[in-house]
Amino acid sequence: MSGRTVWFPGHMAKGERKLGELLEKLDLVIEVRDSRAPLSTSSPLIGGIAKLKPVVLVLSKKDLADPARTAIWINELEGKAWAFDMRKDSLTPLRKSLTRFSPPHRELRLAVVGIPNVGKSMFLNSLVGKSRAKVGGIPGVTRDVNWYKVGNFLAVDSPGILDPRAEPGVHRVLSWLGCAKAEVVGGYEAAALEFVGFLKARGLWGAVGEKWGIEDINEPPDETLSRVGRRLGCLVAGGAVNMDLAGKRLLESFASGKLGAVTLELPGEPLWMPKEN
Repeated sequence: MSGRTVWFPGHMAKGERKLGELLEKLDLVIEVRDSRAPLSTSSPLIGGIAKLKPVVLVLSKKDLADPARTAIWINELEGKAWAFDMRKDSLTPLRKSLTRFSPPHRELRLAVVGIPNVGKSMFLNSLVGKSRAKVGGIPGVTRDVNWYKVGNFLAVDSPGILDPRAEPGVHRVLSWLGCAKAEVVGGYEAAALEFVGFLKARGLWGAVGEKWGIEDINEPPDETLSRVGRRLGCLVAGGAVNMDLAGKRLLESFASGKLGAVTLELPGEPLWMPKEN
């Protein structure tokens, strides 16, 4: 597919260039993904990064995911990933583990990467803690990159970066988690209808719909979304449902965790698969 079809603002392109400049100065990269979709929320840059630097995987928003399914993911990743509820869990064990990457002659230098809204900033805040201190640039590194020092390591944040070459379907499913903008790739109604259809197909609607008392019955996704709209008062003149508003309310509520702890994918079961021609 040629041309840009997804949201990819200038700061993402700039951030991608900066990260490329940073890599040779780093000892380690920490990638943050959403525990509800550990495969689909992978950074498009991580494949190239992993060829050059060690990568530690952090699954954020553990509290918004199904604990049993998170355990399956941790087992699948063979001890190479950590899962956290950033609001409650201590990162001390992770900090101690990171010391094995420290060079003997200086502090450990690491970057935190990930796609938008997976929890990078909250993770960085938890990692460096209240004692963090913003420090000056590192020789040979772009000056306007912000480094933070805590203990014996330096950490740098990076902007959320999506893949501008990915098909729109990828970005629509990421909009379910708040990682992409639904209005740019077809609108909230289209994204929400796909979301409802996906949940029904995988037997997950019951866990989501029960929060609003909307039972899982055998009906098309548009009828279910219409019931959501009526339940939330998303009505226009004449009593019709504003489906776009209903879709927006549904997706925003799910992304923020208001609809309970639900994991959308398991190993080998990605959220989105290309349609066969």
